[in-house]
Amino acid sequence: MTALQEVKSHLVPGHVYRRIDIKRWSNAVDRHLVQLQKENLLLKVSAGMYLCPKETEFGKAPPNERDMVRTFLKDSRFLLTTPNLYNALGVGTTQLYNETVVYNHKRHGLFKLGNRYFHFIMKHHFPLKTSNEFLIVDLVDNLNKLSEDRDKVLKLVKEKALSMDLNLLKEAVQSYGSVRARKFFANILIDECVDHDA
Repeated sequence: MTALQEVKSHLVPGHVYRRIDIKRWSNAVDRHLVQLQKENLLLKVSAGMYLCPKETEFGKAPPNERDMVRTFLKDSRFLLTTPNLYNALGVGTTQLYNETVVYNHKRHGLFKLGNRYFHFIMKHHFPLKTSNEFLIVDLVDNLNKLSEDRDKVLKLVKEKALSMDLNLLKEAVQSYGSVRARKFFANILIDECVDHDA
């Protein structure tokens, strides 16, 4: 088996690799990377990152977003989300955004991975999957970035919040909310407690 064949034997279609991954199997990593790309066995998706393409009946399958982000960050602690998820809350948001947000602990900025851009935002706390409680808090955090009628949205957010599990909402506000979100939801939660006590 040649050195190049040795590298090929480790490649799994659909997986994303860093240069350092290939280096473990190669005695001439840069030369092998060039050869593998020429043979279309690896496709460059970002600086130092390569996809081993998976063939389907429709052609090459795009890389899995989660795998790409995990490889880029070298970390599995992140949350993939998009402002489009706010639309399912029923609080007046209707715009569609061509943006994927990655909450994480390591990187900040706009990065192109494959043919897509990802907006990496460093945050201390975020869940590993979205919930309605997290999304409504995140919406208030990011309202100034959206093309929506803010007063109308905030009014509907208040109505929606009052129909949610207030204990779960309170936990989400405390865990993930910015100063702005904490202040906004504190008024709602306090008012609701006062109403119940009365």
